[in-house]
Amino acid sequence: MKIRISLVSILSVLICLQCAEPRVDQTREVITLKKGWKFEKGHHPNASKIAFDDSNWQNVTVPHDWAIYGPFDKNIDKQTVAIIQNGEEIATEKTGRTGALPYIGEGWYRNTFSLENFDETKKVLLLFEGAMSEPEIFLNGEKIGEWKYGYSYFYFDISAYINGTSKNTLAVKLTNVGKSSRWYPGAGLYRNVRVILKNKESFEHWSTFITTPSVRQDEAKVNIKTKVSGTDLKLVTDIFDANGHKINSKETSTVINSTFEVNIKVNQPQLWSPETPYLYTAVLKLYKGDILKDEITQRFGIRTINYSHKTGFSLNGEIRKFKGVCLHHDLGPIGTAVNISALRRQLKILKDMGCNAIRSAHNMPSFEQLELCDEMGFMFLAESFDEWKKPKVENGYNRFFDEYAEKDVVNLVRATRNHPSIVMWSSGNEVPDQWGSEGVKRAKWLQDIFHREDPTRPVTVGMDQVKAVMESGFGAIMDVPGLNYRVHLYEEAYERFPQGFLLGSETASTVSSRGVYKFPVEIASMKTYPDFQSSSYDLEYCSWSNLPDDDFVLQDDKPWVIGEFVWTGFDYLGEPTPYDEAWPSRSSYFGINDLAGLPKDRYYLYRSRWNKTDETLHILPHWNWEGREGETTPVFVYTSYDSAELFLNGKSLGIQKKSNDTKQNRYRLMWMDVKYEPGTLKVVALDNNGNPAAEKEIKTADEPYRLVLDSDVKTIKANGEDLVFVTVSVEDKNGVPCPTATNQLNFEVKGSGTYRAACNGDATSLELFHLPTMKLFSGKLVVLVQSTENAGEIKLTVTGTGLKKGEIVINSI
Repeated sequence: MKIRISLVSILSVLICLQCAEPRVDQTREVITLKKGWKFEKGHHPNASKIAFDDSNWQNVTVPHDWAIYGPFDKNIDKQTVAIIQNGEEIATEKTGRTGALPYIGEGWYRNTFSLENFDETKKVLLLFEGAMSEPEIFLNGEKIGEWKYGYSYFYFDISAYINGTSKNTLAVKLTNVGKSSRWYPGAGLYRNVRVILKNKESFEHWSTFITTPSVRQDEAKVNIKTKVSGTDLKLVTDIFDANGHKINSKETSTVINSTFEVNIKVNQPQLWSPETPYLYTAVLKLYKGDILKDEITQRFGIRTINYSHKTGFSLNGEIRKFKGVCLHHDLGPIGTAVNISALRRQLKILKDMGCNAIRSAHNMPSFEQLELCDEMGFMFLAESFDEWKKPKVENGYNRFFDEYAEKDVVNLVRATRNHPSIVMWSSGNEVPDQWGSEGVKRAKWLQDIFHREDPTRPVTVGMDQVKAVMESGFGAIMDVPGLNYRVHLYEEAYERFPQGFLLGSETASTVSSRGVYKFPVEIASMKTYPDFQSSSYDLEYCSWSNLPDDDFVLQDDKPWVIGEFVWTGFDYLGEPTPYDEAWPSRSSYFGINDLAGLPKDRYYLYRSRWNKTDETLHILPHWNWEGREGETTPVFVYTSYDSAELFLNGKSLGIQKKSNDTKQNRYRLMWMDVKYEPGTLKVVALDNNGNPAAEKEIKTADEPYRLVLDSDVKTIKANGEDLVFVTVSVEDKNGVPCPTATNQLNFEVKGSGTYRAACNGDATSLELFHLPTMKLFSGKLVVLVQSTENAGEIKLTVTGTGLKKGEIVINSI
């Protein structure tokens, strides 16, 4: 099968993402309901009524995750289950599987808003970008609708329920039931809620779709389709380049089935790619006579994608592979409440690693994440479901599949199909429906819906039952056959499937704890330890998975393997494999980065292979091993160089060169017989001629002495939302990092900011994120400081008993 795709994508900015107050222009008003919310958890049968007294409820801002504030409790959503995806056959008690946080139960939100410009000529939409879970919506005491899927975006036309120009009372009931998730799902209105006031004669919501039937070096043909309400209308479309210069314009009054179609030429188009994420802007104006009725502004990118039996995947005519990671939707210590600063930090970290693609696991991505991927240059695999008709968990999406699956796919595609970053859809992940003919029919049905709504992109499914999908035909019907793990079946799948290529839709599931090293150093599956940590020598994996090196070999040696999406880019709350039967353990160990966003050693293994621009030279383990003097302490080096020489206290321990002897030797430099002695460990990387090219050293630290603070940014916006992430570490008197420090620290924020949260990346920690105190883990933690709406200096002070305090100043503007 060969799919030739040429696409120009749009990024809708119909809604002002930063607005706390109404944004008024000539044609429409958008209110982002961030402030003024009242929240209460519990059963409140009269909370939908206008006169209900919510004065004693908690004041919150939205996005909001009610469960992230804890406490951690192993009895929350304790599940006795055999995890089929992990190959388990006997049910056992699982604690921490959904993060051990109190997401279960009812939650109510109430707010009021006014529409001063409302009259009978207007239409009002109420948009929810994410509500966990099973939302029921009430306006002015009347139920206006409901949805089921907590990850879906949806909207209602509420024009008939509006109280004119007076106050309108909005109430939202959310219900999270136990045994409804395999990971921490969050709870609450965790993404934005917006009210859109526009003329009845206007663009239909999520109806605009822009493609390019042809893209050449000298010109691109831009095709715009958009649906409208009203008659005798005219569409004027202007195209602007990235500098705001108008480069073309087109006017049309031809409407067929309420749809305008326009073709506009862009000369010498700048193509969108991860390296050059160039974005244009389209302004669409809708007129009746000479009266402007509606106007939308949209960014878009021009690029071509191609999936071919002969060449695999190509972008803009260039064959390339996905160097991707999977991301859950929680943002560590702030939970699932979407935050642009937190998302941007994640993507910056991944960009430095050389990552070029993201897979949303296993649900619809946020609009903010897609916008950032458009801007920063990440290809995106947008996923829809973790479950179809056959259940993975007792109260999962299977309850709603028949009624909602098509509606959820339609909303996903229409809301996001115009992002240049999206290059593929996924209709499911490891669904039990992979077995049997009914599953094949469901796969085809869902894929056809995606094709109907967007004929320009292919569809995949993350398939883990590879033998089953070979036999049933499930894998053969997919546009892109995605294999989750099962590296030993790649060759057979390639021979059996007709597409001519395979995607590693989920790979590795290697486990590690940042800064923790276990001896002896050996390859092991499902290895556990008394401290509930996993070794950061990156040689431990899960029963169903494998080591990174296994995937590297396939990616490098098999041109028909078009890339991989590593499980996962960051640790996430829940699924604490291999400790999901142990307590305390409440977050994953899979991440290349930990829950605080701090890189583990594995980060540098991927960086050494993926980042072709910057040098990588990284040593592990740390060199503080009191009591191990004279014992074998292997040293690994992850580097973009092919060889290096290791020195301990000035004595050479020999040169290691990457080779094909083993998979590990091909990608890691390893000195397996090093005997520990305190002092200085230095590695000197060698160029292709054997000459020194770079060096790195680590030293044995003395007692912790001072705290050191470093922020990811120096300036943030005074909007009450921006975050700064401050990494706190500890050094001895000589400035040597103390990699084993576990001091209890306290945090104080003064000035134009507030303390938001802290995280140390320890999957076993039960300390609450929002309290201003936490222990260091492996010598580090991260403090999150949030701006207020007042510009000025923000000062963070960190103290710990016996330590010289650390301070940092951030400017809020």
